[in-house]
Amino acid sequence: MTELSLQIRTEQPIDSEAIERLHERAFGPGRFARTASRLREGAPHLIDLSFTAMVGTLLVGSIRMTPVMAGAVPALMLGPLTVEPAFESRGIGAALMRRSLEAARQKGHKLVLLVGDEPYYSRFGFKRIPPQDLQLPGPVNPARFLALELEEGVLARAKGLVSTLPQTA
Repeated sequence: MTELSLQIRTEQPIDSEAIERLHERAFGPGRFARTASRLREGAPHLIDLSFTAMVGTLLVGSIRMTPVMAGAVPALMLGPLTVEPAFESRGIGAALMRRSLEAARQKGHKLVLLVGDEPYYSRFGFKRIPPQDLQLPGPVNPARFLALELEEGVLARAKGLVSTLPQTA
């Protein structure tokens, strides 16, 4: 496998269109109907916790974090994590995950939620959320609703509905 000259950097406002096109290629038009996507529509993602992967001037990956409430506990909703299909299986997604999770830890965040494949995300410490503890505001396969505690014990305090933070004017 050829070694990539990969640069992970904080998402820039200029990246928005390229990221949207990347999401379209990776997830297709049905992405807007997904519960996690609809939840993220309610609040802007945090630019300081969102990163892009660049190979030269080509944007090949993106990860975003959106602030949510997990019941009464502040949390982050990770996603989407997207890698250009032609660049998959080269460690780009893992590099984006590590950078974003480390930034979340450094900023003092305590809980990260996502909807995704447990076999992939478990290597970063994500575990299945008991369905009776937290619920998303729409249908989701409970086996795909995962959490990572950045502070031990915080998930036990997170009970109820996951929602976006109220917007301030």
